[in-house]
Amino acid sequence: MRFMLKCVVILLFLAAAVAAAQEWELGASGGFGVTLNPTVTSGSASGKAGFKYGLAAGAVAGHDMYERLSGEFHYLYRVSDLKVTGGGQEAEFNGESHIIHYDLVYHTAGRGERIRPFVAGGAGLKVYRGTGAERAYQPASAFALLTRTQELKPMVSAGGGVKAALTERLQLRVEIRDYITPFPKVVVAPAPGARIKGWLHDFVPTVGISVRF
Repeated sequence: MRFMLKCVVILLFLAAAVAAAQEWELGASGGFGVTLNPTVTSGSASGKAGFKYGLAAGAVAGHDMYERLSGEFHYLYRVSDLKVTGGGQEAEFNGESHIIHYDLVYHTAGRGERIRPFVAGGAGLKVYRGTGAERAYQPASAFALLTRTQELKPMVSAGGGVKAALTERLQLRVEIRDYITPFPKVVVAPAPGARIKGWLHDFVPTVGISVRF
């Protein structure tokens, strides 16, 4: 919780730094994340290692730089329980992730339009955290170990959505993003002799409300 509050404070500070003399917006959203987990191999056997589906909640601070181009700071909290399956066994472990990123947003309609579809892309950081209680024995430990640690990874953000004006200042945001990172091999540690290939794709659709100033 302390880490999440620090992230929100940083987000608001950055938003204030870029807001002067520009039209900007503040908003909040909620959604649900789905991770595409990579394959883990151990000898001739294989399984899956990564993260479970989970709820997400976030905040956004944006600034209009041009008629159709904006910049947005995002923070997202994601329930990210750890998971590994293989050899007919399955293990789970409580976890969470914190995402901070900056996106450039291109709208297909101008500021005065009520409906503004957009595409977005940017980069940032994702913190993976295992928060469960470690035990002496874990099922599927021949494939990966789920640990009570945290790991920081660089991240690419890509997605799009639509903004719909509800009033002159209030707008609805419906969007989806793919958060792409290298696999966190400290939080989900491959067992000796096991291999995990590929990057993690975390798809998070959200619905939110924002206020324009």
